[in-house]
Amino acid sequence: MRSSSSSVSSSRPAPLPRPTLTALAAAALLASLHPAWAADGDVVTPPTLSAVDVVGRSASGTYYADEAESAKTSLPLRELPQSVRVMSRQTLDDLGATRLDDVLDYVGGVSRQNNFGGLWDNIAIRGLPGNENTGMATLLNGFSSNRGFNAPRDLAGVERVEFLKGPAAALYGSSEPGGTLNIVSKKPLWKAAHSVEAYAGSYGLGRAALDTTGPINDRLAYRLNVAVEDKGSFRDHVRAQRQVVAPAFTWKLSPDTVLEYTAEFLRHATPLDRGVVAVNNRLGAVPASRFLGEPADGDVTVTNQTHQLVLSHEWNPDWRSRVGLSYRETGMEGFSTEATALQANGRTLTRQRRYRDFQSDDVAVQAELQGNLRTGGLEHELLVGVESYRFSMDSVMLRVNPSAAAPYAIDIFNPVYGQAQPTPGRNTDTLEKQRNTALYVQDTLKLGEQWRVMAGLRADHYDQSLQNRITHRTTAQSPSAVSPRLGVSWLPTPRWTVYANAGSSFRPNTGSNVAGNGFDPEKSRALELGAKWESADQRLGATAALFDITKRNVLTSDPVNAGFSAAAGEVRSRGLELDLAGRLSTHWRVNASLVVNDVEVTRDNTLEVGGRLLNVPRINGSVLAVYENALANGQRYGVGGGVTHMGKRLGQARTQAEANAGTAAFELPSYTTAKLMAYWRLSPTLNLSLDVDNVFNKVHYTSSYSRVWVAPGAARTVTVGLQAKF
Repeated sequence: MRSSSSSVSSSRPAPLPRPTLTALAAAALLASLHPAWAADGDVVTPPTLSAVDVVGRSASGTYYADEAESAKTSLPLRELPQSVRVMSRQTLDDLGATRLDDVLDYVGGVSRQNNFGGLWDNIAIRGLPGNENTGMATLLNGFSSNRGFNAPRDLAGVERVEFLKGPAAALYGSSEPGGTLNIVSKKPLWKAAHSVEAYAGSYGLGRAALDTTGPINDRLAYRLNVAVEDKGSFRDHVRAQRQVVAPAFTWKLSPDTVLEYTAEFLRHATPLDRGVVAVNNRLGAVPASRFLGEPADGDVTVTNQTHQLVLSHEWNPDWRSRVGLSYRETGMEGFSTEATALQANGRTLTRQRRYRDFQSDDVAVQAELQGNLRTGGLEHELLVGVESYRFSMDSVMLRVNPSAAAPYAIDIFNPVYGQAQPTPGRNTDTLEKQRNTALYVQDTLKLGEQWRVMAGLRADHYDQSLQNRITHRTTAQSPSAVSPRLGVSWLPTPRWTVYANAGSSFRPNTGSNVAGNGFDPEKSRALELGAKWESADQRLGATAALFDITKRNVLTSDPVNAGFSAAAGEVRSRGLELDLAGRLSTHWRVNASLVVNDVEVTRDNTLEVGGRLLNVPRINGSVLAVYENALANGQRYGVGGGVTHMGKRLGQARTQAEANAGTAAFELPSYTTAKLMAYWRLSPTLNLSLDVDNVFNKVHYTSSYSRVWVAPGAARTVTVGLQAKF
């Protein structure tokens, strides 16, 4: 629904019917009576097939990956002059992860950012967040997927998650220098395989999932992932419903030509929940469960649909091409009540009622040619590509500010819901259009047995316009950027690699200055030095990396013209990352990380120089370990657990004036949480799982935007699952 007036209908699409847990469990049990499509191997000899060759919740897979699609090279990750962390399907399964949010604490250097009241995923990698209105740099199968408004990522149709650390602009254009996230979808298989899963848990959780794949004929294969979820929360008056359908097809047009179609349809509905407030700069005055919005607002509904079509052709053993088309639609619609300020009495919270109706369309095209050649005794792997996209975002927001006569407030210690709700008026009505065309090239050289050199360059031309339909004013900008990178790897032994890389990145700034001109884009420079190790059996790997990143042209307040901005800020991020993942022995697999990250504002007209950025800890780390074995009757089992630690973080940006006056910074306390997991393989086709998150029910706060928008972490949750293959 699109409206530009203050009279707004509150109607929403009716939610899809939800199957009962009893029916889901019965379906899973019936499915288990079918003959097994493939028996699992004995735990003593882990299967040699990767997780992509199975459906359903996997076991005896690996945490360690030797390649990443997002790197766009055939080099093994050990030889790549860059730090890459791949969360395999086995890792996702051991974490009991159904959403991307379940994975983030187990990736070193990742910190949570403002999650828009629970309506999207948002992180910083190496301490540098993305735009507060578009979030982190994210790809889906190599196509940009963070333009528009995107619901929290569901993992039903996801094979793995790749964290490409450091700048990726030489391949992907506009992005953050700290890192880029690539989601890899499950692909169709050429052997029939099917699974159904049912889950029940704390706060009324119910979830069902289907994963089915196989050949339709000798040239066409399919895969279909479906998930339906109804998830309660420890937060009062907060519940989420989601439905996901992810079909995929692979068509072998000829022995050398393949056409792939991948799609996803997602609907996510939940109240917009800004969390709790700090009183006198301290958290804990109100329970972490207290909802400070209005239940009468109902849900905000986010809808996403994605279609990707990729044509690949092998011209000869050395050369191949790829042409891809991506089309995405996103939408967000609904009412919310959001805190604005806590009054001097420390208990009255004024609020603002808002209505949002955002719609976007995104079309992108990629064409690449990749191949191997020799020049003067050197081996090259050359990649040449062009990319273009067209994006439009139609945004309408209505809101009403509180007044002395009608404060629309709530008592945080004794909340009373159901008061008369004000009618919001039009506040934002804009149409944004973006156009981008880019050319990129990457050359990977093998210099004998011990040296690898990777050089890349991308040139982008970017056009953006923003039409304000309230002021009838349009601003436009057309920045161009060239993003180089260079990396070198030295392989002194078959197990060790020492590498270094340097690169730059950019991201256009939105809005305009006092003269109505667009801002220069953010520009970054990043340096990285590291070492990698891989075990002789290639099942365990480790990476250590030192990095130094500087980002310039960050928007800050105009010191001369109040209410306007200037591209004059600068931030710096330095740190050390340690990652370990893989199989320690026949029975043990482990995933661990430790990061020390120093991020500070080095130049700004308003913020404290030397101050930290929001939600970024100096130290964070995690460990996940799982033990597997077999019983005398042949049944298999696994038990394990994980611990995550997040250090103290800045919870609201502090100005230089506040720092000079000695005003205490608002900080989120550090926290450590634990999880337990177990599975029991009753038969080759039937599995029972148990996940306990936040075992000790630790009250903690995962992110913050300000003192009145603080997101509490989830309380203890217990989830029981039943998975069947047939």
